[in-house]
Amino acid sequence: MFVTVDGPSGAGKTTIIRHLAQMLLVEGAHVHLTAEPSSGPIGKLAVELTETVTGPALACLYAADRYHHVEHEILPLLLSGHTVISDRYIASGLVIQRFDGVAPEFLWHLNEEARRPDLAVILEADPEVIASRLVERGPHNRFQHTPRGSYIEVEFYRQATESLCGAGFEVFTVDCSNRPPEQSATIIYRQLMRSAARSEVLS
Repeated sequence: MFVTVDGPSGAGKTTIIRHLAQMLLVEGAHVHLTAEPSSGPIGKLAVELTETVTGPALACLYAADRYHHVEHEILPLLLSGHTVISDRYIASGLVIQRFDGVAPEFLWHLNEEARRPDLAVILEADPEVIASRLVERGPHNRFQHTPRGSYIEVEFYRQATESLCGAGFEVFTVDCSNRPPEQSATIIYRQLMRSAARSEVLS
């Protein structure tokens, strides 16, 4: 299965994903963890240019990395029987460049042909909680310097979630404001097992 985990910066994605992967490994699954921007050539270029390139140009670069990521890493691993978990995917593509004023409709059209995940997990968190976490760890990119950025990002993710649901994605939201990461991972794991069981019935 292909699982994606998105959410505001500071929500704890990376830690939750590690716990989720460990649960799947215990059950005997072949698990591959990946992230976006990817480690491929376009992803590396996107990271290099994030601080200096803005707007539609950067949005197109991130979308190009997404399509390349699917073709050269995600899809081959899915075909070989792996469960692939991506730290950020389409939902983040509908959010991050909005800080540069890019229209949500433009971002949707850029990303609408990307492979759909079997489960798109969106982490939710109180903006005050994630703002304090970002202060503790420090910003990772220019988007996290935006005044009241955590509040804006939470709202953008809410809108992205609505767009994905409206397009028929299987979306699962988890509020991780006051939960330890391992508990959030357990909730996602149980939902993933339910999704897998439904897929087997339908096939």
